[in-house]
Amino acid sequence: VQLVESGGGLVQAGESLRLSCAASGIVFSNYVMGWYRQSPGQQREVVATITKYGRINYAVPVKGRFTISRDNAKSTVYLQMNSLKPEDTAVYYCNAREDSAYWGQGTQVTVSS
Repeated sequence: VQLVESGGGLVQAGESLRLSCAASGIVFSNYVMGWYRQSPGQQREVVATITKYGRINYAVPVKGRFTISRDNAKSTVYLQMNSLKPEDTAVYYCNAREDSAYWGQGTQVTVSS
């Protein structure tokens, strides 16, 4: 199983980024897909999740700014991040969960003020 994130980078506050996570080795359409993030010294926290039925949940700090979506044909989940803030700075991880859970290697997002 592989989850490969891409799209991170350094941006200024107010700008946007789009993260992608390409999955292989799983039946992607069966999995709950999620984005998590971890800042230095902090616990990993959920950012957004999307079920195989398309039900979506967002963490309060990102609601209204971030959008999660999935393309089952491409086995890919996306995170569109708008109006980025310095407090969004973190390593962002992709997660796939069904009976088992898998993690990507993470992609760094840095937002400067």
